[in-house]
Amino acid sequence: MMLKEFQELRRDHRTLAMLIVLPILLLVIFGYAANFTVDTLKVVVVGSEASDAEDLIGDSDDLSDHLEIIDTDADGTADDAEEALRDDRADVAIVADGGEWQVLVDGSNLFAAQSALTLFAQAKGAFAQQAAQAQAQGQQAAVPTVETEVLFNPDLTTSWVMIPAIIGLILTFIGTVITSIGLVREREAGTLEQLAVMPLKASGVILGKITPYFLLASFDMALITVLGILLFDVPFNGSVLIFIVGAALFLFVVLGIGVLISSVSQTTGQAIQLALMTLLPQILLSGMIFPLDAMAAGVRWIGYLLPLTYFTMVSQGVMIRGAEWDALWLPLTVLAVMAVVVFGLAVVRLRRSISPVAPRAKRGTDVEHGQHAKAGA
Repeated sequence: MMLKEFQELRRDHRTLAMLIVLPILLLVIFGYAANFTVDTLKVVVVGSEASDAEDLIGDSDDLSDHLEIIDTDADGTADDAEEALRDDRADVAIVADGGEWQVLVDGSNLFAAQSALTLFAQAKGAFAQQAAQAQAQGQQAAVPTVETEVLFNPDLTTSWVMIPAIIGLILTFIGTVITSIGLVREREAGTLEQLAVMPLKASGVILGKITPYFLLASFDMALITVLGILLFDVPFNGSVLIFIVGAALFLFVVLGIGVLISSVSQTTGQAIQLALMTLLPQILLSGMIFPLDAMAAGVRWIGYLLPLTYFTMVSQGVMIRGAEWDALWLPLTVLAVMAVVVFGLAVVRLRRSISPVAPRAKRGTDVEHGQHAKAGA
């Protein structure tokens, strides 16, 4: 019995993948990606003293090791700094003017915001200590006063950041786990032969199968969004249209993945196994739990291949920061490309999984005609 069971496991490649590949995947993910500390923050500096602020940051080891200045604009204003945060071009914006730094922090990026507050609190203390020492020596210290302000999520409420990502997770679950059993049920019930002889294209079959799930997932998305706003006071500061477009593109992607999984699975159990193996990386590597900026470079690139990563960018950008089209064109474009590619692959794979059935049906019909002809003779 033991030998028989080992032979069965050796032939079941999907179960072997769950037993071997999944533990290795979890080890790598939690070893390299499980990090809540963002060491490097993207910074824009604006204001009349922007150049002085840049020099001061460069001269300070504590600041230069953790701040990456991506833009300096001496003519910029506080509105420009806030726009840079809203468009997700920076984690921190410094308005340097009149010997004072007004440090604006993006509260929608929870872990980066926490790192920024800790870093600038230490800098504020160091600057105050330098000023006190200079004053004791009868000198005037050339250090600024630092005031920090968190935008978009002033209290750094976790639910404000998690709810937009959870909406994407729910849509992913419906698209991959629930939808993936659709064609498998057809195969187990033996109705794929009927699909083969019906005058329907593979694209029409897929649309017919995913439309009910698309409508159900859309209803769930609206329900979860409204409940999140009502129960957790999550804001919705942006355009409803942008949110709907992003959600629709994302749904096409995950539903297409579900159809792909079902077309390569022979049983419902196999479909669920594959769906879970595609769902787990999206939960852990999309930035939903662990920030992408804190992941090792060798793991981070995987996150940029996952559709949930880009929907989270859209949902958080729209709901929390009120981002517009020009700030979200990249994740929306990536989702659109993914939708086209995944849907195309689903059509090709479904056509291949169905087409072998038709010749068998045709051969069976030819045999029947031959038998009738022979009997008539």
